[in-house]
Amino acid sequence: MILGVHHLAVSTPDIDRFVDHYERWFGFERHGGGGWEAGNARIDRMTGLEDSAARYQMIRLGNLYIEVFEYHAPQGHAVRPRMCDHGIIHFCLYSDDVFADYERLSALGMKFRCPPGGEAATRATYGFDCDGNVVELLQIVQPDCAFPFAKAVALVPSA
Repeated sequence: MILGVHHLAVSTPDIDRFVDHYERWFGFERHGGGGWEAGNARIDRMTGLEDSAARYQMIRLGNLYIEVFEYHAPQGHAVRPRMCDHGIIHFCLYSDDVFADYERLSALGMKFRCPPGGEAATRATYGFDCDGNVVELLQIVQPDCAFPFAKAVALVPSA
């Protein structure tokens, strides 16, 4: 039985820079890491790559884990889908004060499309992490009027 989501994964050209930004900007903490050298047949089969080599770091914030990869082989390249393109286009961080987080993160260098806004049950904005991935900041201001998961979000333990 599928129990839920455990983590998402991000590939970056500079794992140290990426993890540092996520620690400073969002408060993520490191939770294990490692890597592999070329010639690992099991991982090559699983990833669909040949002679892959990488290091990885798992980071965690509340109930969200991100597995960050820096591939040494083969060399990757940035893929920046538009919001209307098919596939995963962003991930969302839940905030208790989206306006304060917007100001704090802007001062740290995070770029945003626009200030937070919304007139109904939520306030949100899209910004970009240090690699250009889209990160949504979301505040649910009226849990009874927001989407169905709004109540569940408040019940998720942070540790």
